[in-house]
Amino acid sequence: MSLLQVAAITQQLNGNAVLNNISFSQHRFQKIAVMGETGSGKTSLLKIIAGLQQPVSGEVWYEGKKVQGPNDKLVAGNDWIYYISQHFELRNNYRVEEELEYSNQLSKKTASEIYEICRISHLLKRWTDELSGGERQRIVIARALIASPGMLLLDEPFSNLDMKNKQMMKAVLDDITGKLKITCILVSHDPMDILSWADKVLVLQNGSLIQEGTPSQLYLHPVNEYAASLFGNYNLVTLSLKRLFPALKSCSNFMIRPEYFTVKQATPAVMVKGRVEKIIFLGSHLEVLVSVEDVSIITSVPVCELAEGDTVEVALRGDWQLTHS
Repeated sequence: MSLLQVAAITQQLNGNAVLNNISFSQHRFQKIAVMGETGSGKTSLLKIIAGLQQPVSGEVWYEGKKVQGPNDKLVAGNDWIYYISQHFELRNNYRVEEELEYSNQLSKKTASEIYEICRISHLLKRWTDELSGGERQRIVIARALIASPGMLLLDEPFSNLDMKNKQMMKAVLDDITGKLKITCILVSHDPMDILSWADKVLVLQNGSLIQEGTPSQLYLHPVNEYAASLFGNYNLVTLSLKRLFPALKSCSNFMIRPEYFTVKQATPAVMVKGRVEKIIFLGSHLEVLVSVEDVSIITSVPVCELAEGDTVEVALRGDWQLTHS
């Protein structure tokens, strides 16, 4: 039996469609990520699941019980589903421990364990208006956890965080799902935040659920070009690209990811010469734009000595995979 069942949710705001007949299920402890461009309905979906927003039609069921919306109860929200916005609201001029004690439903020992998991034990004596954004976020999450929810809904938990705080936030989420066994749904624009974390990904486009599946399924087999773009760069397999790489000739309506091209390989099976137009350093690798005749090819290669204007040899890797459109 599913922990969460979202059934035919439709929503409108100011007469405009926000969500169109959204349905999906989530098992206990399953980690779901929601992706989509700004305005695709991600936040509205989370708020409806949490009982904070009333849908036009459709239902949400949690542990076999219907989640009531604001029209159904005096105080909006659900005791077992906690929505955490990206704004990290805390009352000013309170010590952190005072802010947390107000929500605490746990023993002192259990609450202390949660503070350790959220990496905030050293912040308990601090004033709430003295905190950084990353610290405020972890305290808001701790405040949610000490209310003993069964599910957390996190809206853009990695946005506006520097790399150090982002890595700490990822560690906190790992402990929440791993040690505390709390089921989570999160929204993020960054595929790197999702690919290594989620068990299932939902893709929203213009309020419609256009695809769901594992991260690898969505990365390699997106349903359309929009879905492909959410997970990084890609090359459209055009007639010109097929002319350069005969192995692609039998394929139609596909895309291929940059990592399936190589640059300056010694003995590749298929080789084409081109000119380096642009190099983007991404730490562990380079993303290199190479022009070959009238075709621009995005490649992903290990860090090496390349410069714009260099003449290079481009090959299609022997283990290349097409990305479905």
